[in-house]
Amino acid sequence: MSYPTLDYTLRITDWKKHQFTVSLSIPEHDLPKLTLTMPSWIPGSYMVRDFARNVITLNAQQAETNSPLSVIKTDKQTWEVVTDGNPTTVNYTVYANDLSVRSAFINHEYAFINGTCAFLCIEEFEHANYQLTIGKPSMPWKLNTTLPFKRENDNNWMFNAVKYEELIDHPIYIGIADVCSFDVDGVSFDLLFSGRNNIDLERIANDLKPICKHHMRLFGEPQPINKYLFMTLLAATGFGGLEHRASTALLFPRFDLPMVGDDTSVKSESYITFLSLCSHELFHTWHVKRIKPQVLVSPSLASETYTNQLWIYEGFTSFYDDVTLARVGLITPQQYADIIAKTMTRLLQNEGRLKQSVAESSFDAWTKFYKQDASAANNIVSYYAKGGIIALGLDLLLRKQSNNAVNLDDLMVLLWEHYGRALKGTPDDVIQTLCMAHFQIDVSDYLNKVVYGTQDVSLMDDLPSIGLSMHTRAKINADDKGGTTSAKVVKKQLGATLKPVSQGLSVVQVFEGLAAMNAGILLNDVIVAVNDYVVDQKLLQRLLDTAQEAAVDVTLIRDGKLLTVKLPVTEAREDACFFAVEDLSAFETWLSFK
Repeated sequence: MSYPTLDYTLRITDWKKHQFTVSLSIPEHDLPKLTLTMPSWIPGSYMVRDFARNVITLNAQQAETNSPLSVIKTDKQTWEVVTDGNPTTVNYTVYANDLSVRSAFINHEYAFINGTCAFLCIEEFEHANYQLTIGKPSMPWKLNTTLPFKRENDNNWMFNAVKYEELIDHPIYIGIADVCSFDVDGVSFDLLFSGRNNIDLERIANDLKPICKHHMRLFGEPQPINKYLFMTLLAATGFGGLEHRASTALLFPRFDLPMVGDDTSVKSESYITFLSLCSHELFHTWHVKRIKPQVLVSPSLASETYTNQLWIYEGFTSFYDDVTLARVGLITPQQYADIIAKTMTRLLQNEGRLKQSVAESSFDAWTKFYKQDASAANNIVSYYAKGGIIALGLDLLLRKQSNNAVNLDDLMVLLWEHYGRALKGTPDDVIQTLCMAHFQIDVSDYLNKVVYGTQDVSLMDDLPSIGLSMHTRAKINADDKGGTTSAKVVKKQLGATLKPVSQGLSVVQVFEGLAAMNAGILLNDVIVAVNDYVVDQKLLQRLLDTAQEAAVDVTLIRDGKLLTVKLPVTEAREDACFFAVEDLSAFETWLSFK
């Protein structure tokens, strides 16, 4: 059976208005009307974003006569066009001013466009072929994308896509950029940073090479890609990453990256974070874009698609993004131990981990994880953070039960061979099924406790086998992420996160079970004094640490009124974690890659 070819033409019309236009040409057909839809979410980011809200104007006309056709909007993202089977052209304008990895953004330097907010889908032509023409703007901008290239002329770039899901899975960058390329075992990698900068491209490329090689070796030949694009939007602030089938879109602060002239012997914490982000998104090329839950193999983009498996996909990837850096020597074993400890600290300070399982967190990502408020730490758990620790615990369990014959790497290879290569979706019980069938190891009790239940992953007994010991201490301030020892001693704990404002200290977060909540201090209260002394954060902590009474008077402003509450003076909870490397040889052996 032959299918029609749908032709899209995209043009950057006015960067000052943050707008682009799309013209969709539909050939002659035998249907009286067609249904056009815009996705409501983008794969990999589990939140309804209603991309159709950025469609400014939309109209249709008969292609041969240019006569207008009836267009009826039937819901927030769907239009019906009465065509009577005639060739039809649909024209629409899109507003693009979302500086993120999920949507579209245009400024004076570049246009970044995700297909989910640019290309309407025709429901009746599910199996159509797609051709995309991108008009060359008047500015001397260049184009970067991993869409299958067709040809180029003086005015346009042209691409093909076999399915709609392929059309929308290759973000498009048109503009000024710093670009360099490198090759790893026959796969070509492009590294792009928006604008013109003094970024040390050669250094970043050299650091990314071993990361790419590690992931490719882990999953083995043949590779699912022959070309890959790291596309980074640089900004003053911001952070994000979103995976695609042959590329990733990243958002990162420009001055947190190494620049030409920097000391190359030192990797800043922010640069390590960037390398980990690149590692994370590249790992998704196998583990999310090919290995994926059954319900996400061909999901509807019109509404939410629910799965309780995100702990497998984001959690396991969160384990591999950092451990890869240690395996290939980009960070030291101690630096990696500090990273794990910081993740553990996030969990220990999160009372929500005792209320919500990571399976539930995965299922509720649409409404809870992606729509967090100040209560999130008290009520939900991150399937990224706990999922990564679950992966670590599972690796230690597999090694212990098999006398070091198998580990998490072997499980990842099984996932790839049995599900990823064939694009066959995973069932909910895939981890326990594979472990039993191929390793004869029953991990169901472990998963029932830490995945489907709310028990903490118990690492204390197993960490010594890889040369580590885990310790806890009190946080020294709100910015303390754990991961290291501290000479500072904090005796007492407020149990709230504060932000300086003109009148005092605004309460931005209150933690369950600690002094502030027990005293009745609420979100958005402004603390002005302790025992009648006007305080800043440093003095507040000092007054708590030196208090001789069981409670102190805290004066605060709530909704324009002054009031005083009794704050119990309580010992600081030891919920900042750090790891000590007790046996470097054992730890390095565990880190070594087969």
